[in-house]
Amino acid sequence: MPKPQAPIDPRVPVTLLTGFLGAGKTTLLNAVIKSQSGPKIAVIVNEFGEAGLDHDLIEAVDEEIVLMRSGCLCCSVRGDLSRTMMDLMVRRHRGEIDFDRVVIETTGLADPGPILQTMLMEPDLSRTVRMDGVITVADAATGQDTLTRQFEAVSQVAMADLLVLSKSDLVSVADLRVFEARLEAINPTAQIIHADRGRLDPSVLWNLSGLRANATPEQTLQWLTPRAEPADPFANLSGLSSTKPAAAIAPTAHDTRIGSASIVLDEPIPDAAFDLCLNTLIALRGPDILRVKGIVFLEGIEAPFVFHGVQHVFDPPVPMRDWPGTDRRSRIVVIARDISNPELARSLDLLRARLPEQSTYTQVEEPFA
Repeated sequence: MPKPQAPIDPRVPVTLLTGFLGAGKTTLLNAVIKSQSGPKIAVIVNEFGEAGLDHDLIEAVDEEIVLMRSGCLCCSVRGDLSRTMMDLMVRRHRGEIDFDRVVIETTGLADPGPILQTMLMEPDLSRTVRMDGVITVADAATGQDTLTRQFEAVSQVAMADLLVLSKSDLVSVADLRVFEARLEAINPTAQIIHADRGRLDPSVLWNLSGLRANATPEQTLQWLTPRAEPADPFANLSGLSSTKPAAAIAPTAHDTRIGSASIVLDEPIPDAAFDLCLNTLIALRGPDILRVKGIVFLEGIEAPFVFHGVQHVFDPPVPMRDWPGTDRRSRIVVIARDISNPELARSLDLLRARLPEQSTYTQVEEPFA
């Protein structure tokens, strides 16, 4: 019997490109635009003059859109972002322009949260586009200092699906490992790759979200699972360890403002417990929830679903109808601001509650005491 085809999501995927000041966002963006292979991209920037686009890549310009020689488009934000995106989608629908995906480049140390909320809250937008991932470019040479001085940089790391490390060739292997460990402590589920001078395969930037209709079970689990430290093949051989461990940098005040917690549940979750957990998080600390994501098996429902939210706004859950059935554990990850790890862990423990049908929130201990 042939395997059923994965559902196709007709919405245009959107990638948010953010990063530290001077980390190399524009270098990475130019490298992607130069690529002649892969999808046609519409890039949204704040101002053409500030975008730093290579002039030899530009083929034609009108008042609002720059056409690049690779076929990519560059659009300047006029007014608010949602209107700019809707204008792009309308022109695409009319056949005036052609693109397969959108990249939004933020300026400076912008907070990704409001842009993600725009994508989730605008009904017209959410019907035509979907978030495909948040990419944060972090400078390995000066990133430690940036994280210490700028809480916005810590937030960018916390909200990323993919962390692109630039200038890693300018630091020692030991210092690079310390920096990666600091990033992982802030965001344990983000992938980390290196791209010195923008050199990378552009395909690694796409399909980051596990909340897409054609995501495989393996891709969804990768989206939710903390990174594993690669093994040192010489670790047990005296004198042959590849590098000496560098001294870790103590977490700063900005680092400790970010808390994260995850939970894995072997048994299906009662729907009342799931609602209680999310409603408690949103009602009591909604503005501080940077991201929450998970795959959930509910009692009485065969297929799991994947969900994702920013603060009090959530994507519609995506059912995983072709889940293979070998792993039926629920996994949820929360990254938050100004909430300690123990408080987040207590809130997730509400998922273990076995509640009577007419339970009320007053019957459960407050997790944020």
